[in-house]
Amino acid sequence: MTLLQITNLNLSIYNFDILRDVTLSIDAGEIVAVTGESGSGKSMTALAVMGLLPKGTRTKGHILLGDQELTQLSEPDLCKMRGSEMGMVFQEPMTALNPVQTIGAQVAETIRIHDANISRADAEAQAAATLTRVGLPQDRFPLSRYPHELSGGQRQRVVIAMAIALRPRLLIADEPTTALDVTTQAQILDLLKSLAREDGMGLLMITHDLAVVADMADRIIVMRNGQIVEQGATQSLLRDMQHPYTKMLFAASNHQVDLPTAPAPRPLLEVKNVVRDYRLPRKTLFGPPASFRAIDDVSFDLQRGERLGLVGESGCGKSTLTRALLGLEQVQGGAITLDGDPVFSGTAPNFDVRRKMQVVFQDPFGSFNPRHRVDRLITEPFHLLPDPPTGNNRTRAIDEALTAVGLSADDATKYIHEFSGGQRQRIAIARALIIKPELILFDEAVSALDVSVRAQILDLLADLCGSYNLTYLFISHDLSVVRTVTDRVLVMQSGKIVEQGPTEDVFENPQHSYTRTLIAAAPVLPDIGECA
Repeated sequence: MTLLQITNLNLSIYNFDILRDVTLSIDAGEIVAVTGESGSGKSMTALAVMGLLPKGTRTKGHILLGDQELTQLSEPDLCKMRGSEMGMVFQEPMTALNPVQTIGAQVAETIRIHDANISRADAEAQAAATLTRVGLPQDRFPLSRYPHELSGGQRQRVVIAMAIALRPRLLIADEPTTALDVTTQAQILDLLKSLAREDGMGLLMITHDLAVVADMADRIIVMRNGQIVEQGATQSLLRDMQHPYTKMLFAASNHQVDLPTAPAPRPLLEVKNVVRDYRLPRKTLFGPPASFRAIDDVSFDLQRGERLGLVGESGCGKSTLTRALLGLEQVQGGAITLDGDPVFSGTAPNFDVRRKMQVVFQDPFGSFNPRHRVDRLITEPFHLLPDPPTGNNRTRAIDEALTAVGLSADDATKYIHEFSGGQRQRIAIARALIIKPELILFDEAVSALDVSVRAQILDLLADLCGSYNLTYLFISHDLSVVRTVTDRVLVMQSGKIVEQGPTEDVFENPQHSYTRTLIAAAPVLPDIGECA
């Protein structure tokens, strides 16, 4: 039975065409994945179904939920359907939740809006039952919790609870696992799949990564430039892809880079028995303050020219360790040295060491000041130098850095909003390279990128390793990426390094149970032969 039918949907915003002749359907209990790169029209299709379109939007075509034509409904009528007939799970759970309201109040609000006669107590009881259903039982996650007290995966479960509290017929999930680590991602995908099967609910899953939905979706729809270029049953489509764009997405999802051979080992970074504790509030008025150990006796070395990976779930201590390496947080025990010099000199960062390190962050747009041009943005590290280049020398340094990452010297006069996500990350890498540091830290540097753009950035890293003899620490929750761009890998759990070794050895023959869990949870596209 067809639940959602979209027919010849055309959508424009201020005369700019966004969607063209989009036609798709979802049956009750069916899971349909819509995939494609950023700007392909995936999210706009979902927002058109929900009636959450920006000002200046004009639509043509039909969107039927059951026998209800959604394009003809008024905003009050659509409000009645959102939550009761159709729900939506957004990409970033922290921005989808109200930080000053408890999770119980937010789930109960969804229920009370659609049922004016229900009492507060009954709404809270129903909210508690829904939260328990999505894996947040009341004995561990009471209704009084606030969003900031939960992990990313737990917050996403709250958003899912809000969306399914009234058991809608249709659930739309827009990139619900992009920011999550592999084990949490696997749990969220399993949860969405079980909800669709148990409730007979249609699930429209939007993602840019085919591997995420390869073993979950009943059908896959591929979009590009606002059009559907290919669709079909999942196994049939993966076995017999017809459109070049689909083949490109498939290849990019499994992209492997060819790293140059690392040079002979020479110590660069040494981390010995590092401990980092955080003070917690007192549990009693006169009792001693408690502490939380974020880094627990961590030791490792990084050789010159080596590419080292660091993997682990959210909260394992990766970011804390990164800040300690950069001299942004002082440790309570152990030592961190670069070229034999300590990262901290007494209680202050050692700037002689700090200028030898640079970092590339996860969000390429958020790490730049949008009011400054590219030439100023990428020369920010010059403030670390005792004698920064000026005049023609400064211009040559800018041109060389931009050219090294595949951009043009003319891009120096542009603003950051004029670039795509992949280009912004290239600029971030140019900023890190411009002072020729001895060590670069990549902190989830490709996790927010489309698979094709991610492949380009990984190829760029491989090229830079050849031309600049890069030494880097690559921090990521994406195991497939870490496997292809590192020589050696560290596995971190609860502040400890539980396993380390050559990358291929760790992936092919993991020794620790936690490593095996991470590898098993990572989404993998099947070989084309396996789909036959």
